[in-house]
Amino acid sequence: MNNNRSIKVIILILFVGAMLGTLLGELLGYILPDGVVKNFFLQGVEFSLGGLFGGENDAISLDLGIIAFVLGLRIKLNFVGLFGLAASYYFLRYFR
Repeated sequence: MNNNRSIKVIILILFVGAMLGTLLGELLGYILPDGVVKNFFLQGVEFSLGGLFGGENDAISLDLGIIAFVLGLRIKLNFVGLFGLAASYYFLRYFR
């Protein structure tokens, strides 16, 4: 039996875990009352690609009049997102 996984599947599972964790952190942030705990769940790191080249809203844009193209990428990860990433890593290790 071959237990090797494709790198695409591993990246997809880790990405989904981080995404679900970040979503859960955002939801917890809206439910919790104002205070240190809420700030802890909502505080995160945000990476933005596209603003490197200028443009509005940290995206590369090309407006041709009739049609406009906007290209950008923003990654936001909070504490619960890191927990989701760790949980998905554990999931990958446990279910070989």
